[in-house]
Amino acid sequence: MRKALHHLFVSAFVYGGLALASGLFFREFTKANGFPEGGVTQLGLAHTHLFSLGFFPFLILLGLERAFRLSAAPKLFAWFLWLYHAGIVVTAGMLVVHGTLTVLGIASSPMISGIAGLGHIALTAAIIVLFFLIRAAIRRTPADDAGAVPPPSELRGA
Repeated sequence: MRKALHHLFVSAFVYGGLALASGLFFREFTKANGFPEGGVTQLGLAHTHLFSLGFFPFLILLGLERAFRLSAAPKLFAWFLWLYHAGIVVTAGMLVVHGTLTVLGIASSPMISGIAGLGHIALTAAIIVLFFLIRAAIRRTPADDAGAVPPPSELRGA
């Protein structure tokens, strides 16, 4: 459980940092290239997608892991994490690529939309796996989770 909590915490931290960095890139890149303020580009969406699909869900997952021990089904938990991370990275990456091309005045290829669609498919699959994880956690008996919550001294890193 501690390893899962650590992974979820680090993921939230990394996606929060990436969200802030993508917002900064959006602002500075559009200014540097004379892109009209208020012009439509996918760069701003990368910022919000990284916050709303990366940072906030992983903070919520920290609480779910603590309450339900989702990682008690390690193979399913690993599938969820791989699919979700891949989905976020591919989706946000394609938003940055598409937005950068727009700002530079280069026509975008339908391939970019197709790859972004694969990222969304991975996210959808991950959410389905998450529901299986939650269902498995709810079905476990309290005896299955005996000792699941570490003592407070362990939580403080003592």
